[in-house]
Amino acid sequence: MHQVSVRGGEEKTPTLGRGFFLVLAGFILLLDQLTKAWARLALGLGESWPVLPHLFHLTRVENQGVAFGLFQGVNSTLLVVITLSIVVLFAIGFRTTGHRPSTQWGIGLILGGALGNWIDRIRFGAVIDFLDFRIWPVFNLADTAITIGVGLFLLDVLRTRIHAS
Repeated sequence: MHQVSVRGGEEKTPTLGRGFFLVLAGFILLLDQLTKAWARLALGLGESWPVLPHLFHLTRVENQGVAFGLFQGVNSTLLVVITLSIVVLFAIGFRTTGHRPSTQWGIGLILGGALGNWIDRIRFGAVIDFLDFRIWPVFNLADTAITIGVGLFLLDVLRTRIHAS
């Protein structure tokens, strides 16, 4: 994001409202839970509908692990770690209020996605995944938000370090 001049010659980076990351997280959470509810109603476990044959299918799976099915079978430990991570994300979100929009977008996307998958673990004991590109493990909108959020956050950290040099 470019910098804007303010009175006295100082430069200030534009920011979003104080609770923006919470609004974004709430929107991602709602969208994620609605799409997963649809997937649970429309698709049986393991059922797959070709949308673009050999390229993109809607395939319902339940993932008891984390990304790419890692750490299967340790659901209670994962739940504790994820719960602590969500608390940390809230703290980071409030602490970074006033930082660049990319930071706030990143935290909001990560938090919304983490909450969506956390709710699945509480309700179903597994995360509902249904987006299947056939060359990648099946995932969901929460996973997408987390990935984009981490990317934005890392770009912001790199940008900050480059400007500090």
